[in-house]
Amino acid sequence: MNKDQIKGRIKEAAGETQEQFGKIVGSEEQQAKGHARELEGKAQKNAGDLKEDVKDLVEDTKDAITKP
Repeated sequence: MNKDQIKGRIKEAAGETQEQFGKIVGSEEQQAKGHARELEGKAQKNAGDLKEDVKDLVEDTKDAITKP
């Protein structure tokens, strides 16, 4: 797990919380801000997932090349 995955999950959770709070208090602005933060977190988490996948692919390729 890398920092982008962790930060992304935190932003996603914070955004969902903010969005729900906006619904409770009837603030469309807070709902929109929360939804935007949630989407930003998902994007960051997905970027982190992609980094991990590439890292794993490079390691697997290295192992395959160096094996006799």
